[in-house]
Amino acid sequence: MNSESSTFSRLSINSATTKKWTLAQVVEGCVNAGIPSIGPWRDRVEEAGLDKAARLIKDAGLRVSSLCRGGFLTAPDAEGQAAALADNRAAILEAVALDTRELFLVVGGLAPGEKDVVAARQRVADRLADLVPFAEEHGVRLVLEPLHPMYAADRALISTLGQALDLAAPFDASTVGVAVDTFHVWWDPELKAQIERAGRENRIASYQVCDFNMPIAADPLLSRGYMGDGVVDFATIGTWVRDAGYTGDIEVEIFNQGIWDTDGNTVLATVKERYAELVLPFA
Repeated sequence: MNSESSTFSRLSINSATTKKWTLAQVVEGCVNAGIPSIGPWRDRVEEAGLDKAARLIKDAGLRVSSLCRGGFLTAPDAEGQAAALADNRAAILEAVALDTRELFLVVGGLAPGEKDVVAARQRVADRLADLVPFAEEHGVRLVLEPLHPMYAADRALISTLGQALDLAAPFDASTVGVAVDTFHVWWDPELKAQIERAGRENRIASYQVCDFNMPIAADPLLSRGYMGDGVVDFATIGTWVRDAGYTGDIEVEIFNQGIWDTDGNTVLATVKERYAELVLPFA
């Protein structure tokens, strides 16, 4: 292994970072950039076709660090719950086909007109219990991703790593894990303790990195940035994750219109530079 391949041996590109690229273009870009792993979103896989997507990635010699995403488990009605379970079971089978154990779950927010957060969170726990046997049967880990609290109403009622770990607690760590995404958790005053807890419980399934840009974009989904462009302390968080025992892929996931409008090869080059400077020394 040469020095550059060693430097980037854990780097993964989430396909959302190069949103305008097809899956084939992401694969080609990663191969050309010497990035050994990708984290595809399901829409890109669907566009390519599942079997073709799996062959494309395998033939390129890339790993699949994770599949994004399942989840949205908060439907209050039986029809919505059945649809969510069917979609998540399909996502589990897609993860198997793509040869990844890690399926991200964004758990979902409040139903339209709903205000009972406690009841909605209980539905997440109930649907997770419904999914676990199927995931366990297929060797897939459901990865609970806490999202920044500004997304609680519409995307994820789980906002902290501690909440995610509590939700995971009834299940074996090989079947339900958690993600540490710097954009979502950097602010949490309990983050160090909860990362340590996640390490003790062997539940860290993914470490995702990007920055939290200020000011917040008009569409808050698009406030992510290259590492170093915002307020995240990658040295501190990375050290905590490393000390908790995580040695897996480090996935870069960026939602940012300016980055999406940039040539994808330029984006990957910038990601590599920022990763080597700001992330790798503490991983």
